[in-house]
Amino acid sequence: MRILHINKFFDLHGGAETYLHGLIKVEREAGHEVHVFSTQGATNFPTPDAKYFVSRLAMHRREGPWRDLCKAIKFLWNREAERSLSRMLDDLRPDIVHLHNIYHHLSSSVLKPIRDRHLPCVMTLHDYKLANPVYGMFDQKGVCEHAKGGRYFEIFKRRCAAPDFFGNALTAFEMWMTKRRQSYEKTVQLFLCPSTFMQRTMIDWGEPANQLRYLANPTDLPEEPVPGGGGYLLYAGRLSLEKGLESFIRAAAQVPELPIKIAGRGPEDQPLRSLSRSLQASHIEFLGFLKPEELAMIRRRAEALILPSVSYENASGSLLEAMASGLPCLTTRIGGNPELVEDGVNGFLVAPGDVEDWEHTLRRFLALPVEVRREMGLAGREKIIEHHLWSQHLERLMEFYREAAGQGRMG
Repeated sequence: MRILHINKFFDLHGGAETYLHGLIKVEREAGHEVHVFSTQGATNFPTPDAKYFVSRLAMHRREGPWRDLCKAIKFLWNREAERSLSRMLDDLRPDIVHLHNIYHHLSSSVLKPIRDRHLPCVMTLHDYKLANPVYGMFDQKGVCEHAKGGRYFEIFKRRCAAPDFFGNALTAFEMWMTKRRQSYEKTVQLFLCPSTFMQRTMIDWGEPANQLRYLANPTDLPEEPVPGGGGYLLYAGRLSLEKGLESFIRAAAQVPELPIKIAGRGPEDQPLRSLSRSLQASHIEFLGFLKPEELAMIRRRAEALILPSVSYENASGSLLEAMASGLPCLTTRIGGNPELVEDGVNGFLVAPGDVEDWEHTLRRFLALPVEVRREMGLAGREKIIEHHLWSQHLERLMEFYREAAGQGRMG
């Protein structure tokens, strides 16, 4: 099968890209011809398809009135992306197009050449952008559902998507334009949801249930579970508001006998370090950004993984990696987290943002005998073996590819 993946980044920008590169690898190993369409970037993986790649937009900085206006126009409709993808589709003639995150940098302009050529198309929903202009469903005040029911003006009025007037207006208008045209719904045969929470949320927000399919996210399985024994808990991820680290640190400060290591970087890095110092929590160590091999070494000695999110996690890669490694997981009862972590089985679930509940959970974990912790970790690893291996994922994905191809031919 000749497969074309489309994603706005082709370097390891985030979880979507980690999944994309893993998927390309297993599809090629299975004998498929795999191609990609994306934006240009200095840290992109090498590919012969780069000749079709288009300019990457500097969305998070101002570059002067004229360049900002050009970016705004491309944000709404990227003609460069439309033309280049049209050329690629004519040259390649793929059997299936698999969309990932295309918004902003590529825009819905890339949907038109797919639709015009009646190509079978699926899309993995890595976030909530199909329904909500605030694609993480989280703003500076917490979970953001203000746009539900097509109330996109609320995003502009409340400044949910960006700190400035222009950014919110542009985001709200782009969503209104896309939904008015039903651009995604008329192009994509199947939307693939990595969690049943995502699937239910999309239906609740008005997306067509008959086009939504559940496809569990996969992860690599280490040969052996990690040995543990380091005595510490590990957080590995972005240091940002939606990860809920402030409430977790306040709770952890009350349990000094349980060391915490925090790996990662982000906008909340310095505020969280300052909070830890003010609480005199010397047992909480900030490691900064770690290379994958460095993080793997830290994970090997950890007792459990922490994910204190206060936003709608979809299917957390950090939870999946930890479970595959045989680590118990302490996470919040929100989004897709409870689908991965069963309270008291392979970890503990905590009320999001609840300092008291976090403190109670940390003491609860601390009191567990070592052998019980190991049993929890092995229960999580068994869940990965049963439901989240790459081989299982690819087999199910191919079924969806064939289903989309059948619908495309009927269309």
